[in-house]
Amino acid sequence: MGRRRRPPPGARPLHGWVVIDKPRGITSAAVVTRVLKGLRATRAGHGGTLDPLATGVLPIALGEATKTVAYVMNGHKSYNFVLAWGEARSTGDAEGEVTETSDIRPERKHIEAVLGEFTGKVLQVPPAFSAIKVDGQRAYKLARAERDFTLEAREVEIHRIELKDLPDHNHAAFEVSCGKGVYIRSLARDIAVRLGTVGHVHSMRRTRVGPFAEDVAISLDNMEFL
Repeated sequence: MGRRRRPPPGARPLHGWVVIDKPRGITSAAVVTRVLKGLRATRAGHGGTLDPLATGVLPIALGEATKTVAYVMNGHKSYNFVLAWGEARSTGDAEGEVTETSDIRPERKHIEAVLGEFTGKVLQVPPAFSAIKVDGQRAYKLARAERDFTLEAREVEIHRIELKDLPDHNHAAFEVSCGKGVYIRSLARDIAVRLGTVGHVHSMRRTRVGPFAEDVAISLDNMEFL
């Protein structure tokens, strides 16, 4: 849920959930701050971080509802993402620097043939640019400082992964349903490596977190604060 934020001036006790459709290019923490100030709530926290590049469902808990954040974060999540073949990036997504390239572009039959290997309980190494702590420090801070460190593989569960489209030679669109702790950036990286190439997340949208789906999400820019 992140650090405790100071209530804005004139804050009032509000309790419950508001589901934001997070736009691209803003952090989850920044969304929480805008909702906190806009609603003049005394307390707020989010139900699962989305990377700045990602869009979609970001549930915001207000007041006493912050006590239920863990239940939402432990719920199933669904994502749509586009994997860009041929370039590995330092962050695992389009915002990072290119670290490796490949001319290999997998065909549909080869992609579909390996997806079963990424379904069920699997071991996944988180991306270096993540909030996981290493000796008390966030991994992304160590990565930015170009420090050497190792992240251990963790068991996560992916319920379903489906290839939805091959819009062009360089991209593949997927739909994923998964449990807590899955990094889509790691999933994209591992699929590409399994197919003998490299890749990164070009774009990503979260469509569900626990009971909250995108059809109830409110645009941050169009939200009318009370």
